[in-house]
Amino acid sequence: MKKVVLAGGTGFVGTYFQQKFQELGYEVIIIARTAPAIAWNNEKDIISALEGAEMLINLAGKSVNCRYNEKNKKEILTSRTETTNILGEALQACVNPPELWINSSTATIYRHAEDRPMTEAEGEIGSGFSVNVATSWEDAFFSFQLPKTRQAALRIAIVLGPDGGVMTPYVNLVKFGLGGKQGSGSQMFSWIHIEDLFQITLFLRDNKHLEGVFNCSAPHPVKNIEQMRLIRAHMKKSFGLPAFKWMLELGAVFIGTETELVLKSRWVVPERLVQSGFNFQYKTLDEALSAIIVK
Repeated sequence: MKKVVLAGGTGFVGTYFQQKFQELGYEVIIIARTAPAIAWNNEKDIISALEGAEMLINLAGKSVNCRYNEKNKKEILTSRTETTNILGEALQACVNPPELWINSSTATIYRHAEDRPMTEAEGEIGSGFSVNVATSWEDAFFSFQLPKTRQAALRIAIVLGPDGGVMTPYVNLVKFGLGGKQGSGSQMFSWIHIEDLFQITLFLRDNKHLEGVFNCSAPHPVKNIEQMRLIRAHMKKSFGLPAFKWMLELGAVFIGTETELVLKSRWVVPERLVQSGFNFQYKTLDEALSAIIVK
């Protein structure tokens, strides 16, 4: 039986990936903080899991949906860099390591962009806490020299899918009449359907010449005002009150999150994947919402 190791595989994306890989006949081994998964401090079992595996996919990292106080900022950073280092060292100890190591990164690595899209080749790295986390994460990943293992860092945009994830708060906003634009509404919303994200892992598995950094974002990002209009349309809501910046800042404190999650303009396009021949199943937000929001 083919084997894949999912590190941090208990969240929204990891749960979906586990089911899809099992449907394809894979043995799926999970590394996570909670039993029955292999614990992060169990070096021996991590090495054993990686031996002979076809792929390692690392999705580990504390959710950024929280207040950026010093405690949370430290956990956000270390939960990404330390787990990446643990995996890299385990791979170095393997006799037969996986041929492919896919590590999460984030599309937030690029600057706030309302003027032009960010590609892997021409994108400009931003500044601030979230960008520092992203660059530190990728630095940890690419610091390992692994002659038997290809490495691919996925700069993942907002992941959309049924049964959870970021769609839940958006749907609730629209449901209660608050589904208008957020802030100016001109900020770009880059996203990817969870099925396309899964298919990207298989595409990288099968195209053995591909490695390095890949933007994982649908080819047609939209402005926030259009994003919210489409969600309202799919939920058959004709009107939604806008949320101004000061309202978002007040609400973010109340619910324990940060306004960056909705106000930063992420204009990211998947140039390398498209040029390599990957075909997105969900190219437009309208198509993705049709599959996600059951009327």
